[in-house]
Parts: sequence; structure tokens; C-alpha cells
Amino acid sequence: MKTAPQHAPLAQFIQAFRHDLHQNPELSNQEFETTKKIRAALEKEGIRILDLPLKTGLVAEVGGVQDGPLVIVRSDIDALPIEEESGVAFTSQRQGVMHACGHDFHSSAALGAAILLKGIESELKGTVRILFQAAEETGLGAPEVIATGALDNAAAIFGIHNDPTLPVGVVGGKDGALTAGVDRFEIKIAAKGCHAAKPHEGNDPIIILGQLISAVQTIISRTVPADDTAVVSITQVHSGSTWNVIPDTAYVEGTVRTFSQAARDVIEQRFRQIVAGIASTFGAELEFIWHAGPPSVVNTPEWVDFALRVADEEGFEARRVDASPIGEDFAFYQQKLPGTFMMVGSGGPFALHHPKFRVDDSALFPTAHYLHQLAKQSLEQLASR
Repeated sequence: MKTAPQHAPLAQFIQAFRHDLHQNPELSNQEFETTKKIRAALEKEGIRILDLPLKTGLVAEVGGVQDGPLVIVRSDIDALPIEEESGVAFTSQRQGVMHACGHDFHSSAALGAAILLKGIESELKGTVRILFQAAEETGLGAPEVIATGALDNAAAIFGIHNDPTLPVGVVGGKDGALTAGVDRFEIKIAAKGCHAAKPHEGNDPIIILGQLISAVQTIISRTVPADDTAVVSITQVHSGSTWNVIPDTAYVEGTVRTFSQAARDVIEQRFRQIVAGIASTFGAELEFIWHAGPPSVVNTPEWVDFALRVADEEGFEARRVDASPIGEDFAFYQQKLPGTFMMVGSGGPFALHHPKFRVDDSALFPTAHYLHQLAKQSLEQLASR
């Protein structure tokens, strides 16, 4: 994982580039300046940028000198609405916005990979497209890229995410489901308020709320098979405004995480049955709103083996890792074509989305070099078939 002397200037450049992005983070679909900076850096290197109808983010392309397959390398560029507490010298200059998931790391590594690929463009046995994707945190960025046709005719796709639970120097992969499908639910209860001293004159939404919360907890334990991991978490509950009045309404919000489509389907179905049953039992109106998010990232075993082998060749410790309940809209790309999403150790100690989260800079250039080798060698492997 040592940086060769000839690559030192590029390593320094992408580190400075990452620090600048980190200081100037932008939220999903607001990454206008981030996109401009990436575009300028690519254009300076003579790297083609596709003319696509994207509000933010962009797609670059290297290769095509030799006929051959098309492969995709994906990165993401958006930040989170979190006040930074990392203490790094290049801390966010925008109040309440932070690169707390490391997308500045991902995009800077992809930029480095694009520059490395440009340097060997005539050797590439096909074409590489590098996605600098907006709005990953909303789960809507990937479908917008797909709608542009950027993945059309591609043979494989590769992506990475930094992982603070892994030490620097480790690359992890897993066959099959790596991340969870992520869905959000809302339940709005409309009942009848009254004086707290006369509850018989109303229809207490807080009582209904309590029954709902208890019933929802049976979905996993009594509906999902024991060998299929899933989570239902209620994360917001609101009702009432004072001590002596029973309110008219209540509100519940939460998330569901699943690793199979079967579990995802049955949980939504059971949720709707419970809500309808409680509404009928208590004579109240319960509105159930299901917001479907990205499905599970499901890696192709062939490409996991390939990516781990390349990681080993690049001097990383290649590991098999466990699935994680985080969400990732890279999953939408895998519904279109095979590929793999790999975890790159970033050193911790704070978790993704934590205000003290930080990435060890020493992982940056090795990750860029790894991405460029994934692209180069995957073209060679596909071309040889």
C-alpha cells in the first residue's frame, strides 16, 4: 500500500482535493459547487465528461481507444445535515452540514482513479465510466443516473464505501446481500380528544398508539423466519401538548431493514394488517404511509472474488465481511447489471454519520489505485471471454 514516488504528486493533489470538499460540504441535490470542482479537475486532465441531464453530479469516461466492454466505477458526492465535531484541521465551514459518511473520500478516490486510468488510456481494453453520483443519502441519486442511460450496455459495476470498523489496509467483501433494504414508514392516528378527567367522552389516540407499538414488535418475532435477519424500529412518537387534555391525534415514524425481498414484502403486508386491525378495533382513522427505499446491495460472487484478489495484489488485507444493516442506493445499479460493492477500512474510531466521524488520509491514494486496477483488470477479464 505504499505510494510510489511517481504517484506522490497525485496522492497530494487528491488529498488536498478531499480536504477542500470536506470543508465545503453540500447536501443531497445541492452539490453544485462540488460538481463544478470535480468537473474542473477532470477537464484539466483531458478526461471526457458525458453530456447527461443531471442537476448535480456527473459521469466521466476514459478509454475507448481499443474496442471492448464497458465497466462502471461509482462514487458519491453528497454530505449530511450534521454539525461537525471531528476536530480535524479541515473541518466543515458550513454550519450544520458535514461529510459524516466519507463521500468526500469516495469522490476524491474516484477522481484519482480517473486520472490514473487516463494515463494508461491507450492500454485499456474497453471503456470505463466513473460516476460521481449525487444524492446517495436520499436514496434517489442512483435511479436518476440510471434514467440517463449511463449504465446502458455496461458489463459490470464496482463501488466502494469506507468502513470505520475496519483498519486502514483492509478491503472487505461479501457474496450476496451486503447491506440492508431500507424502508421508512409513517402512521397518522386521528381519534377524538377530550378532557383528561373524562376519557370516556373521547377516543384516546395515545392508548391506540400504545397498542400499535406493542403489536408492531411482533412482526419480526412472529412473521419473519429466524434465519432471515430483519429490523423494525420506531424512531419518532408524537402526541399531545399538555397535561390535562387527551389529544385528537398521534404520529409514529420509523424504519424497516431487511436482507431479502421476501422479508421486505411480508413485513409491509403484516404492517398494513396490524394498522387496519387496530383502526377497526378502536374505531379510529389510521393512515399508513410506506416509503420504499433502496433494496439490499446484492454482490455477484464472481466479482467479489475478483475484487478481493485485486485487493490482495494491491497490498491490502482482503477479508470476507458480514452483512451490515446500513442502506446504500448502489443496490439500484445491481438490479441492472452484475458487480460488487466493497468496504475499505478507514480507521475509525467513530461510526458513519457520527459528528466526530473522520477518515484516515493514508487510505485515500491506495483506494484510488485500487479502483483504477479494478477497472483496468475487469476490462481485461471481460475482453478475454
